[in-house]
Amino acid sequence: MSSPHDSPAQRLAPAAERIAACFGEHDATIVVGAMDDDTLLTALTDAASARTAIDLLTAAMSAEVARRSARDLGYEGLAQRKGHRTVTSLVQNITGQNRADVTRALRTGEELLPIASIPDAGPRAPTTDRWLLSLREALTAGEVSQAQFQAIRIGLGEPPVDRYPNLDPANLPDAWATAVELLLGEATTLPVEELRAAARIARDRLDPVGVTLRFEERFAARSFRAWIDDHGQHHARIVFDDETAAWVHAILSAALRPRRGPRFVEAGSEKNGDTAVDQRSNEQLQYDTILAVLRTGSQADPRRAFGDRQPGVRILVEATAIDRDGGPQRVTGVGHWEDGGAAVPGGVVEKYLCDAGSTTLTFDPFGRPLDVGREKRLFSRKQRIAIAARDGGCVWPSCTAPASWSEYHHIDHWSEDHGSTDVDDGVPLCRNCHLRLHNQRWRIRRERDPETGVDEYWLRPPPDPRTGEAREPIRLRTRSPRRFQAA
Repeated sequence: MSSPHDSPAQRLAPAAERIAACFGEHDATIVVGAMDDDTLLTALTDAASARTAIDLLTAAMSAEVARRSARDLGYEGLAQRKGHRTVTSLVQNITGQNRADVTRALRTGEELLPIASIPDAGPRAPTTDRWLLSLREALTAGEVSQAQFQAIRIGLGEPPVDRYPNLDPANLPDAWATAVELLLGEATTLPVEELRAAARIARDRLDPVGVTLRFEERFAARSFRAWIDDHGQHHARIVFDDETAAWVHAILSAALRPRRGPRFVEAGSEKNGDTAVDQRSNEQLQYDTILAVLRTGSQADPRRAFGDRQPGVRILVEATAIDRDGGPQRVTGVGHWEDGGAAVPGGVVEKYLCDAGSTTLTFDPFGRPLDVGREKRLFSRKQRIAIAARDGGCVWPSCTAPASWSEYHHIDHWSEDHGSTDVDDGVPLCRNCHLRLHNQRWRIRRERDPETGVDEYWLRPPPDPRTGEAREPIRLRTRSPRRFQAA
């Protein structure tokens, strides 16, 4: 058996010998079919070990090819001399891998080579952080595969030390090292996709400011594009923002969860208790679910399509992440979607607290739930109609979103201001403006004119980020047609 401290080549040799002895000159499919369970799994383990070692050697050699093909070498570079325009093209031609695999191999190899020896490696500086060293050692020792290494490396990213100037510079790298240790322990039991998601969750728990920045980047990247191909087939491509993706996943999960599939059968089509057999693929079921939701909208009976639970999302946030001491209530930490655990920025959590209410859950010191408090009050349907009639749509300056697109914001928060769910204290904001208000710490205040008794609403911006100076509030104007005098 090879040792964890052996080089990749040393680990490759015995694994390859065992595989060769197992298969010999016989057809692989015949030998595999004759294996018992234990022999099959042992051979698969050896094959995986050999592949991990080969991938690592391939990554190191690919990175060296890249070094010898540096742009500043011009036509003297290795790739150019071999008739290839790029390193990727040369490595693809030799290995037969696709572009994504070659790119991952080059990235992994660059992690292992001394950074100073890689021309054009970018602004990265050599680092001796314990977290990165332990991750590299796990890769070279064969404890994780190249894909697992990249899942952790990309999922965690770099400790954003510059983002937290008041912290000890060693604090975040030490926290990253602890996270790497936990993730390496989970790498043997988690699929690569789940490992990548776990690494992102670890990063987001350690970098709450970055959660909002990344959320806003993905929100800005949202898009929908539809086209018709040459054969008349309609296609669409959607890039979701995090919040919408959570809702879509919740809808599909409710419809497609085990022991329940959306059949959308007509009433009376089931006889004698028999269940209609559904021949659709999962992709067709998802398509039909989304189209049914779009068609029926808010009038759909959720029990018909989704069973006994209407689709929705829940956000979990710790009480310690909510700052209630003086001034406006702020979610200083991050929340997490109940399904999957992905991070949610504090501003989005505040929006949900404002618009959808919350349930308080108390735990004892051992993590056992003790008490679930009352749900906070929401604006009723009639109150929303009244607010929409009063304001005519999103009240954010220059926004033209209609009332039907709006969510309803409590200008006096339930907990921090002891505000009530009154029409006077609710304003309509479209989703985009509502997110901006919470993420960027804007506030809306209602002031009553002592002479006329008319309420005025003011949008108060946060301090100037460059100077810290307060900025002038902006008077909010109604867009309701009632603002004009009736004849």
